[in-house]
Amino acid sequence: MPSTIPEGYTTVTPWIISTDTPQLIDFLIAAFDGTELGRMANEDGSIGHAEIRIGDAIVMAFDAPAGLAAMPAFIRLYVPDARKGFAKALEAGATEVTKPTLLAFGDRVARVRDPLGNIWWLQQRVEEVSEAEMQQRWGDPRWSEPMAYVQHSLAEALKH
Repeated sequence: MPSTIPEGYTTVTPWIISTDTPQLIDFLIAAFDGTELGRMANEDGSIGHAEIRIGDAIVMAFDAPAGLAAMPAFIRLYVPDARKGFAKALEAGATEVTKPTLLAFGDRVARVRDPLGNIWWLQQRVEEVSEAEMQQRWGDPRWSEPMAYVQHSLAEALKH
């Protein structure tokens, strides 16, 4: 039986409806080593469909047509090094949402907003943490304070 998922795609494929898909593509290439797989222009020159590979996943994007607002996305992106990924995204034009922070469940998390308003969770698995250990950590200020910072930083970013 043939696969129901085309080769090179994953079960979930995010879409970003953008105000400037060419700028988004440039950012994804510069910040996350994305590879443009293709784009199709509409008659008016806007982008009707584009695909960019980041790691083992594909992100699709298109320019918001008249009457449809851009819909910024929130995307979690696992990276080999959250600190380096954060710095590279900032160099590519992103703004800081959350500094790289190690959390109780074993991931280092950083967040950036790209020039078009999409928020990227840059996550790196640092350690495997058992459920029991994780529950114990939540009561320890060494772990609860970083989580409070992460939650607050996103709340602040969403106000703007």
